[in-house]
Amino acid sequence: MRIYLDNGCLNRPFDDQRQIRIRIETEAKLYIQEKIFNDEIEG
Repeated sequence: MRIYLDNGCLNRPFDDQRQIRIRIETEAKLYIQEKIFNDEIEG
């Protein structure tokens, strides 16, 4: 599976994590990034 991440999501961990939507998007981005690093998906 090939995953495309735009520039907006790459900056998400630096946004205000007190907002639940931003926190969930951050967790999703980090999860996907981990899967790419472990060669489970193609980024």
